Amino acid sequence: MKTMTTNEILIAAKKAKSDIKCLTNEEKNNAISVMADKLILNADYILCENEKDINDARGKISDVMIDRLSLSKDRITAMANGMREVMALPDPNGKILNTVTRPNGLVIEKTAVPMGVIGIIYESRPNVTSDAAVLCFKSSNVCVLRGGKEAYRTSKAIVNALREGLEACGINKNAIQLIDDTTRASANEMMTAKGKIDLLIPRGGKGLISACVKNATVPCIETGTGICHIYVEKTADTETALNIIDNAKTSRPSVCNACEVAVIDEEIASDFLPRLYERLTKNRENPVKFVVDEKAEKIIDGIPAGDDGFDTEFLDYVLAVKIVKNTEEAVEHILAHSTGHSEAIVTNDTEKAKYFINNTDSAAVYVNASTRFTDGGEFGLGCEMGISTQKTHARGPMGLSELMTYHYVIKGNGQVR
Repeated sequence: MKTMTTNEILIAAKKAKSDIKCLTNEEKNNAISVMADKLILNADYILCENEKDINDARGKISDVMIDRLSLSKDRITAMANGMREVMALPDPNGKILNTVTRPNGLVIEKTAVPMGVIGIIYESRPNVTSDAAVLCFKSSNVCVLRGGKEAYRTSKAIVNALREGLEACGINKNAIQLIDDTTRASANEMMTAKGKIDLLIPRGGKGLISACVKNATVPCIETGTGICHIYVEKTADTETALNIIDNAKTSRPSVCNACEVAVIDEEIASDFLPRLYERLTKNRENPVKFVVDEKAEKIIDGIPAGDDGFDTEFLDYVLAVKIVKNTEEAVEHILAHSTGHSEAIVTNDTEKAKYFINNTDSAAVYVNASTRFTDGGEFGLGCEMGISTQKTHARGPMGLSELMTYHYVIKGNGQVR
């Protein structure tokens, strides 16, 4: 089959907009169910292609990033289940957001409508392929996916399965497309595809996001890197704090909601830090390495933080440690180094918790819970398009409603001005 150019794919996507916008919720849900089934039916082929990607990537990317790239039958089943969960969500298309009746009798309805064509540029996480596709489809949008080269075969196999599902339901398969060109040229073409792409969402590392924000001439949502902080305030329950940091750092260190910096109150640091060090290093298959400030260096072994120690998204078994005098200094440090993703405080002082909530400035703020919950599925959104760290239109996990815009429908009976 002839490979389509990026421009040909974008043109086909634009033509598919009206077909997808007119689908009923029942038609969309039926298609999602079939696509999820096709994902399971094609699991062996998807895993075969995934193995090829992994073999090519080994030695070029870290073991943690290999884990992000790797699929298993369980992970494919989870992807399919995530798609089915989206079926149960209300259809956002056509939802009346607000109604105003004017003195002259005009009825003005603010109504949700799809963006149109949504472009997603992402790196080597195969599950993003199905998550992005189902969210766009359920919200009556067309999606154009551009994955990383390390996961191209896997993404292609997934997209082929989903398109097979659309065809089986008599729906335009161009509603879900994958860019074949994995060079920077295709990314740049998407960033400047004015009139073809209605919204661009970059999902990946700092370099990718910065390039999109800087170069895009189409509307772009900034999904930020995750330098997430957990502040252990002096009244915190020690065991609770240890459990939260352990989970936030080690359950899956390669994801954006993993903790990268532990901020510790100096009043408890001499007791807490050795316990944290032992918890994260002893009898571990992947012991955590510590990056420490001058005060922490006197208490535990670690690498001096240097100039960028608190401005690095490690995405690995590495944790930076900062010791502070009080909650105010903790917040000051977080504001200086956060990427606006997720922050947490562990405390038994409700006033300190309130201060932390009101004065940090991130999309998600936690009290006595792990930052690992900043996720579309955990927020009840089914799955997510990414975590927006900007403040306009969408913020935090992006679900169906964040993929919509709106227009005004004005109903009259002959009124003139």
